[in-house]
Amino acid sequence: MRSIWKGAISFGLVTIPVKLYSATEQRDVSFHQVHREDGGRIKYKRVCTVDGEEVPYADIAKGFELPGGEMVVLTDEDFADLPLSTSRRIDVLQFVEESEVDPIYFAKSYYLEPDAQGAKPYVLLRDALENSDQVAIVKVALRQRESLATLRVRNGVFVLETMLWPDEVREPDFPFLDEDIEVRKQELSMASSLIDSMAGDFDPTEYKDAYREALQAVIDAKVEGREVTRPSEEAEEEPAADLLSALRASVEAAKKSRGGGGGGRAASSSEKSSSEKKPASRSRKTASSKGTSKSTGKKEPAKSRTRKSA
Repeated sequence: MRSIWKGAISFGLVTIPVKLYSATEQRDVSFHQVHREDGGRIKYKRVCTVDGEEVPYADIAKGFELPGGEMVVLTDEDFADLPLSTSRRIDVLQFVEESEVDPIYFAKSYYLEPDAQGAKPYVLLRDALENSDQVAIVKVALRQRESLATLRVRNGVFVLETMLWPDEVREPDFPFLDEDIEVRKQELSMASSLIDSMAGDFDPTEYKDAYREALQAVIDAKVEGREVTRPSEEAEEEPAADLLSALRASVEAAKKSRGGGGGGRAASSSEKSSSEKKPASRSRKTASSKGTSKSTGKKEPAKSRTRKSA
């Protein structure tokens, strides 16, 4: 990794010099636009729409278009007068519980590495923050933009996660939120059984980008002059007659995929309801009581859950 920014964490009277690195990278297969006939690269010229002349990069400025079509041209001097911090500091504002920060605010993650002279205060703040089970709310200026961010610990390293501002998060204004939609307790119980049957520990290494791998295989085949083979298409599933049937079928499929029903955490509620002699499980009673209480009134939008960062 290569450092993209140098600055310091400002924590009270303590200053910790650090280097900033991008913590993530996109693995998409990149392409160029080319001429289909000979593979030549397609290039674009910067042409002015007023005089039709090509404009050199040095003569290009930033413009803000007004609703009426007029253009406000901004110069370097205009940007120089803006109150953007140039101190290269990561200012710690406060400490909060991690669960208080909705993940929807997170934008991009960065690693922070201490300079040689800042290793001891870095480790001190890292250990103190990790023991507190909290995250630091900070403010930082990166790439001509001031951002709110969180500072947390991951694998012994500070992770700076820039955040969106509150007015950049859209409100979910959807018509169904105002509708009185009734959910039957049998459906809620079956949905709970489906969740239990698919529950498990999250291991990101179990998943892969199948599309990217297939695309790379096509490229490799063309490079080697081999014939490109298409992957077999999955058979389309027949639509279920109703929601309850679809849930029941999903539970059975989930059990089979986990080894004949041994991997699920709860038995199917449909199997329990078929016999009056078998006592109902505690989890089913809980799900049924919740479903009964919620189905009689108007449903409120569910509160978003905050993820637990790794």
